[in-house]
Amino acid sequence: MLILNKTAGVVFKTSKRKVHEFLQSFNFHPGTQFFHKIVLGIETSCDDTAAAVVDETGNVLGEAIHSQTQVHLKTGGIIPPVAQQLHRENIQRIVQEALSASRVSPGELSAIATTTKPGLALSLGVGLSFSLQLVDQLKKPFIPIHHMEAHALTIRLTNKVEFPFLVLLISGGHCLLALVQGVSDFLLLGKSLDIAPGDMLDKVARRLSLTKHPECSTMSGGKAIEHLAKQGNPFNFDIKPAMQRAKNCDFSFTGLQHIIDKIIMQKEKEEGVEKGHILSSAADIAATVQHTTACHIVKRTHRAILFCKQRDLLPQRNAVLVVSGGVASNLYIRRALEILTNATKCTLLCPPPRLCTDNGIMIA
Repeated sequence: MLILNKTAGVVFKTSKRKVHEFLQSFNFHPGTQFFHKIVLGIETSCDDTAAAVVDETGNVLGEAIHSQTQVHLKTGGIIPPVAQQLHRENIQRIVQEALSASRVSPGELSAIATTTKPGLALSLGVGLSFSLQLVDQLKKPFIPIHHMEAHALTIRLTNKVEFPFLVLLISGGHCLLALVQGVSDFLLLGKSLDIAPGDMLDKVARRLSLTKHPECSTMSGGKAIEHLAKQGNPFNFDIKPAMQRAKNCDFSFTGLQHIIDKIIMQKEKEEGVEKGHILSSAADIAATVQHTTACHIVKRTHRAILFCKQRDLLPQRNAVLVVSGGVASNLYIRRALEILTNATKCTLLCPPPRLCTDNGIMIA
């Protein structure tokens, strides 16, 4: 938190005039009346600059987002100072676009909500400092938002879901299982002991040099793995999921990454291919890592479902499993989880793909 506060302080001093000019740029006609509370949500926890305006009934009045994916593909991963600079360059425009689309002026907002944790400190600092300046000048309430809680509760915007329910959050930065008992009432059941599944898939994609593959050159690592896996055989390599004897609901993905690295090195020698070039077996490797990841996620989630049902923390029938986060948009992993929920008499719910990844709507 100390790093975050220092970062926010620096940005605040250099951009106060810009925020004032930003507020002066709105020329909405007075007299518009809104009968519901309206919240502006701002998200800058990682590499997406996003904002949205949502009213208390769940209506999305306006939204905007700027993705940094193409920049980070060229650098081989997210570099925090680069992400911070891109947030600085785009946050004013994105917030302005969201407000303009909503036809709501800054003065008509009821509150401003912003992601404050967890995430990259430099990225979080940009959104936080911009929000605090708006709050200061508009004299509006400020609502700090936990990024993972926002992901967990997004489903209630699109589906009628009652508490309690089980949530699986899988992304490039996080992996956790939690029982959602109410707003801000979470029982953590398991988490990744090392890296997140999305991070692992990105690293495998980089090791396979998939940005040089003609079909995957503009895709993120996870999307490239999913696309190429459709052409491969997931059973060409014998890899067992991690933590099969662990009596908990935690996850681990580092071991799988190391095994895949060894397979790639072996195949490079067999095929006479130098590091940085595309292997003929790349599709099989992509299919294998995706399948093994899906099996691991399903087995740990199965343990969580059994635990909750044995202790009557979830209903015996029609319990709800919500899956969200960027990796939740992987259709192979989603299908594997659907098989699990069918077998355990649960209902699988996933937000629409655009709400699975980072966005301003979930914050608002």
